[in-house]
Amino acid sequence: MALFDLPIDELRTYRSRSVEPEDFDAFWAATLDEAATLALDARFELRADTGLATVDVHDVTFAGFGGHPVKGWFVVPAGTTSPLPVVVEFIGYGGGRSLPHTHLLWASAGMAHFVMDTRGQGSGWAPGDTADPVGSAPSLSGFMTRGIEDPETYYYRRVITDAVRAVEAARSHPLADASRTAVVGASQGGGLALAVAGLVPGLAALAPDVPFLCDFPRATRVTDRKPYREIGDYLKTHRGRTEQAYRTLAYFDGVHFAARGRAPALFSVALEDATCPPSSVFAAFNAYAHADKEIEVYDFNDHEGGGPFQQAVQLARLPRLLKA
Repeated sequence: MALFDLPIDELRTYRSRSVEPEDFDAFWAATLDEAATLALDARFELRADTGLATVDVHDVTFAGFGGHPVKGWFVVPAGTTSPLPVVVEFIGYGGGRSLPHTHLLWASAGMAHFVMDTRGQGSGWAPGDTADPVGSAPSLSGFMTRGIEDPETYYYRRVITDAVRAVEAARSHPLADASRTAVVGASQGGGLALAVAGLVPGLAALAPDVPFLCDFPRATRVTDRKPYREIGDYLKTHRGRTEQAYRTLAYFDGVHFAARGRAPALFSVALEDATCPPSSVFAAFNAYAHADKEIEVYDFNDHEGGGPFQQAVQLARLPRLLKA
């Protein structure tokens, strides 16, 4: 895929036309207040069967949206006895938490690492263990239009609530220094991290890579690639529902969460990314409210973005923000 979106000079000033709902803050306050009435019930079970000598791994279960059990991993350097900065990571579309040995980066850098499983996913490219009781057990794709008729029933209302609760669960562990919390993720994971940054106070850093779930009005019309295309396919079949679908999506648009961002941020974007078009990423970056923000630009990459090169950038910059 060659360059297909706006030129870089226009991207740096591009602003989304996504219309923020008047009750955006009230909607999310009510959603999270409802979740807060339920016990978090975060349980950490130390695993002795991972075969890993340099890290300690805890199998995590906590209560997410509706009190539904959500799985995760909590990984720390072996023998840790004092609180560490904690990195909370969210996973890309279709993937699950996978196996512990796939999550060694942040613990190897001397930090606590909390990985949230994604409800109903985990059958596309990495296995997961969290069902979505409102929808289905882990399944293959098709999440973009589940419950799209109404913000109250939309799938990502549950997932974003899970993500907020994941930060609470991570911070509840005695080996996590709650005052030094970063949220990270790529693609869908980046979109969820961005949502959390707009909803959770007191974060020390945000690092979304090629984030998904941003600027729905443009992204769904610029690219034919899934997952955004799932919305187009739905509207192609359900004629006349376009206005209602975009009304629902506005409550979950990363652009509006970005406008409430309260932590230093390190974004990344790939200019040949046909999955998360660069204009949608810049829409969120340009709207991001915190003054301390940077974006790494990968000129000739598709949705893989910077990959390990971006991880190296994070390893160089996040410890400063976390004072690690």
